[in-house]
Amino acid sequence: MVASLGDTESSRAARFTQGGDRVNLLGEGFAWILDLAHYGGLNGIDVRLLQHLAISGLVLLIAAVIAIPVGYLVGHTGRGRALAVGLSGGVRALPTLGLIAILALSIGIGLEAPVIALVVLAIPSILAGAYSGFEAVERGTIDAARAVGMTEWQIVRKVELPLGLPLLIGGLRSASLQVIATATLADYIGGGGLGHFIFLGLKTNKYDEMLAGSILVVVLALVSEAVFSIIQRLVVPAGVTAGRPKDVRVRSSRSRAALG
Repeated sequence: MVASLGDTESSRAARFTQGGDRVNLLGEGFAWILDLAHYGGLNGIDVRLLQHLAISGLVLLIAAVIAIPVGYLVGHTGRGRALAVGLSGGVRALPTLGLIAILALSIGIGLEAPVIALVVLAIPSILAGAYSGFEAVERGTIDAARAVGMTEWQIVRKVELPLGLPLLIGGLRSASLQVIATATLADYIGGGGLGHFIFLGLKTNKYDEMLAGSILVVVLALVSEAVFSIIQRLVVPAGVTAGRPKDVRVRSSRSRAALG
């Protein structure tokens, strides 16, 4: 029985590494997800999915609380933009797995290290969306708001915030994709999430389980992309959408003459 089990694992590894029947292997991943035996309990798909969502939501919340006020300040005043861009670029270059490992050695195994590392990963996108949203507002609009007697706070609240909100949602959208995909590393040091299936499947040569974890992360990322895409369209101010032409096609005068 042990020999047959070893043969099964080796054959799966051969199919996975040598490009065997990948379609069947992918089907095994979907079958693993649909198996009701993998739901419920501490390591069930439902529990691990909720853990992944909780980690990603917490990271986005912390990163937004840090990055949005800084980005709005930079976008409104125009000061510190070079520093913000430089720091964002430097942070993007940090390897997340290496950062998680360093933090885990410093503060211990658990959820704290991956959350801090993922917050560092999410901040640049949200920061860029915040200050670029303010910078995208035409200076003439802001000058007109000052001319009618608006205070700086009123300009921020009534002009820059609504007009810059779509770009901020775009930054959150990008950060969400990065966080959901990278949050799989949280389980590397016992943080939980869907990465549990990927690391466990890789360790035990259960490639159907590993593919199932990967499929779940991809689906979750696509759902996040769709939700933020809808929100990004909904937050566009009505005055902006009302000013857009409904039909920008130009018909030639020759065509009108032929019709008439």
